[in-house]
Amino acid sequence: MKSVDAVVTGAGGFIGGHLVESLLAQGKSVRGVDIKPLDEWCQLHPEAENSQGDVSLLEGARAATAGAGTVYNLAADMGGMGFIENNKAACMMSVLTSTHVLQAAKEAGVERYFYSSSACVYAAEHQTSPDVVPLKEADAYPAMPEDGYGWEKLFSERMARHYLEDFGVQTRVARYHNVYGEFGTWDGGREKAPAATCRKVAIAAITGNHTIEIWGDGQQTRSFTYIDDCVHGTQLITNADDPRPVNLGSDELVTINELVDIVEKIAGVTLERNYNLTAPQGVRGRSSDNTEILRRYGWAPATPLAEGLERNYRYIYDEVKKSLA
Repeated sequence: MKSVDAVVTGAGGFIGGHLVESLLAQGKSVRGVDIKPLDEWCQLHPEAENSQGDVSLLEGARAATAGAGTVYNLAADMGGMGFIENNKAACMMSVLTSTHVLQAAKEAGVERYFYSSSACVYAAEHQTSPDVVPLKEADAYPAMPEDGYGWEKLFSERMARHYLEDFGVQTRVARYHNVYGEFGTWDGGREKAPAATCRKVAIAAITGNHTIEIWGDGQQTRSFTYIDDCVHGTQLITNADDPRPVNLGSDELVTINELVDIVEKIAGVTLERNYNLTAPQGVRGRSSDNTEILRRYGWAPATPLAEGLERNYRYIYDEVKKSLA
């Protein structure tokens, strides 16, 4: 395969598609790889070298990374809380992807290797109250991450660290915090809270059935990161000199009820709320401490939640309207 500036694994996914678009806009040559058929990708950019491939296999990872300058490894079997709480083994199996892409990147002699980790690496004891203290990078240890998905992410972070120490591979790691935006999954069970909320409100607005189901009591707190900030931060971290994992997330904390409030205001509706206390809820509170990313790079995600949600809602509203038609 021809040499390229950048390889994006998981390019058919939500974040991967936006990252490929950004890299192409900078004039870089990009190879996008995903296990899904091309017609199932969230975005397909014809200017890129797009291929279907299974990078959980070493042979697939080697083919994907051959001749790459930088590798952005975003490939993983994951979704929102409804998925990761009920598919722990599947989430853990992503360790094959994380390990084989890293091994193949080393063999290919890449200049930089980026690994997309998650806020799920943080110990649950720091996330038991809605009045959460924002999570610092050091809070990942002593280790007790979210079962399944969180353990896989933390292990793969350590692999990246040791490949740097033992083999000199220039690895970089960002801990993503609840990324949302256009072209993201909005139904089917893998969607996250912002997309699920936008979908439910859009259905209510279109059908006139002004009710909404909320998982939990609505007092859980989260911070949500708009996709443009995620893509910018990913490249900033990849190209910088500091190899230590760093939070990449918004520090604008809201309850799930407040998230619904914002989307209701965007849609111009008020809904009756039904609380499903038996549904997956995740940790009680989670937010990003952005002290480190500000200190290292003089930048942190800053898109206001209401602004990002308005764009996301308009996209999902149109998709819901098409699906109902």
